[in-house]
Amino acid sequence: MRSLVVFLLLLAIKVASRVFYRHEVAWVGDVPEKPWKGLRLIAFLNHTSLFELVYLGDAPLPLLWAIASRGVIPAAQKTIQRPLVGLLFRLVARQVVPITRERDHTWDGFLGSIRKDGLVVMAPEGRMMRETGLDVTGRQMSIRGGIADILQALGSGGMLIAYSGGLHHVQVPGRWPRAFKTVRLRLEQVDIAAYVKGLPEYSGPDGFKRAVKDDLQRRRDLHCS
Repeated sequence: MRSLVVFLLLLAIKVASRVFYRHEVAWVGDVPEKPWKGLRLIAFLNHTSLFELVYLGDAPLPLLWAIASRGVIPAAQKTIQRPLVGLLFRLVARQVVPITRERDHTWDGFLGSIRKDGLVVMAPEGRMMRETGLDVTGRQMSIRGGIADILQALGSGGMLIAYSGGLHHVQVPGRWPRAFKTVRLRLEQVDIAAYVKGLPEYSGPDGFKRAVKDDLQRRRDLHCS
């Protein structure tokens, strides 16, 4: 029952997005033969607004159903606790797991909640870019190490990297959104096992995490402009 409710909500957002916004979507490199098959992870880069659900306008129906039936999303506790926004975000996937921004029991609980067929959807930066180009505390935006934990937990399957063109022209955090704008998205599909194998080897206990962070930041800076 929940999967159907989530799917209908995602479908409604998709339709509204196509009505009120113009979409430009392109693939990095060649378009995969089956771009939506076998996905285990969707990594959304260049997180600029909670209004990024507008990008559901670019999602095909099979992907919407995959998110509704087996999707798991780590969501910031302070977002989930908001009166209206929190209710909406609790219904954008089969399972939405509240987490803090610390490596504590909430993150361990999230990792433990990923099913064998689960599809993880996340923003690896872990916080939003404000209009200044920095996060809310004034720090540079960067990839956090949590996505490395997820890649190790999954091991195989497909990863879809979604490069946002930014949404401050649509909705700056804390302000009302504006309609009839153009939203831009680039997509890239990679095989998780091949991706992990192709990363450079960094020394030290956090070497793998540093390799993932450096690579995704390079890709973000290259493709999100």
